[in-house]
Amino acid sequence: MDKKHISLTTTLPYVNSAPHVGFALEIVQADVIARSKKLLGYDVFFNFGTDEHGLKIYRKAQEQNKDPQDYVDEYAKKFDRLKTALNLSYNNFIRTTDPHHIKAAQEFWKRCKTNGDIYKKIYKTKYCVGCELEKTDSELENGRCPLHPSNALEIIEEENYFFRFSKYQKSLLEFYENTPKFVIPEFRFNEIKTFVRGGLQDFSISRLKDKMPWGIDVPDDPKQVISVWFDALVNYISAMGWPDDLVKFESWWPVTQFAGKDNLRQQTAIWQAMLMSSGLPNSKQVFIHGFITSGGQKMSKSLNNIIDPFEYVEKYGTDALRYYLLAKISPTEDSDFTREKFEEAYNADLANGLGNLISRVAKLCENSGFEFKLSSPTFYPEVENFINEFRFDYALKFIWEKITSIDQEINKVEPWKLKGDNLKEYLEKCLFAIRNIALNIRPFLPTTSEKILANLGSNKPISEILFPRLK
Repeated sequence: MDKKHISLTTTLPYVNSAPHVGFALEIVQADVIARSKKLLGYDVFFNFGTDEHGLKIYRKAQEQNKDPQDYVDEYAKKFDRLKTALNLSYNNFIRTTDPHHIKAAQEFWKRCKTNGDIYKKIYKTKYCVGCELEKTDSELENGRCPLHPSNALEIIEEENYFFRFSKYQKSLLEFYENTPKFVIPEFRFNEIKTFVRGGLQDFSISRLKDKMPWGIDVPDDPKQVISVWFDALVNYISAMGWPDDLVKFESWWPVTQFAGKDNLRQQTAIWQAMLMSSGLPNSKQVFIHGFITSGGQKMSKSLNNIIDPFEYVEKYGTDALRYYLLAKISPTEDSDFTREKFEEAYNADLANGLGNLISRVAKLCENSGFEFKLSSPTFYPEVENFINEFRFDYALKFIWEKITSIDQEINKVEPWKLKGDNLKEYLEKCLFAIRNIALNIRPFLPTTSEKILANLGSNKPISEILFPRLK
């Protein structure tokens, strides 16, 4: 019998700055789904990568007196370092400067144009370089983009190609109606439905090459480059071999996407309309997460409150950061992250909770001198259901309630007072419960899970403290 398949993708972060904790949240969430599905016997395609074209990247390269390709090569390596730092299981890393992706983006353009959805016109608009998007007055706050308030809007006046987005209002609404779980959470789905019902405006999908040369050439028009959004979104299909390897593509598509709330329109409306135009099936599902604030404020260099995931991993360990992002940050709402909150959760849940329980049971097993019969652990259906609903926080809460329950039972039974078969029987019961916990935390805390399963109860003492208490 063939294995079940699932494909997952994050958005592609721009390589105009180093990775931050907000993106770490997105890729760790996707990693939990990928790992849990592998655990349950699925074949998994998990895509990640970098978005490397556009005006702000071109300008960043200029600021540093670097060739744009050299600049993006340097930053792509920084993002690929997340694989080790966060212990990620993605098995595909795409760059939008890859030759295959460039070819795919141009082919996608041709198909949309053949369908009558790309045309040329002269226009004038307000443009946010931070978003790499046009902005209408209704989207602005005090005349500025609310996502990039420190950046002045630029006025673009030129002849560009446009995508006929307005054509797809009815098709999108019908698709939403027929796919009731397409966007998670529901309030984000309602938000995009309201946006589409309000009417859609065609948008520019190219730039003049002499003004912005860092991009993919428009087919049959060397004076224009494809806009970064139109180019980058195609990565979701080019990563799966489209259009050259259709066997591979058709075995993995459609995909489940992960994105931040600032990507809602692009992923759930613009990209879906583009797919319709090209004649390809729509995405399977899009999960939208919230933002991470720091001390109640948006993270920024000027406030000196940016949270560096690499720094936290180096100081506290990979699984500690993964735990906080998954257990204490809401999967869908904005959440606050401070060092004080992080360290409080670390000590309470990891050092005094899971870590202390493992140390207690390991010591009892070592002192007993018994050889234990170890049963195969099982994955809790409750945890599987929570993961399928993207409720990573609920899944970990459920597991931690099990940890607390075992700890309380040990205090009640006082196994150190038991002897002989009574002690062995109780310890085997304990080991079975803890090995179940170890298996269930594997998608969340993979290294910790492996250490527990490899050592606890196998006469290989756990010599290290899993989570040393912070002073």
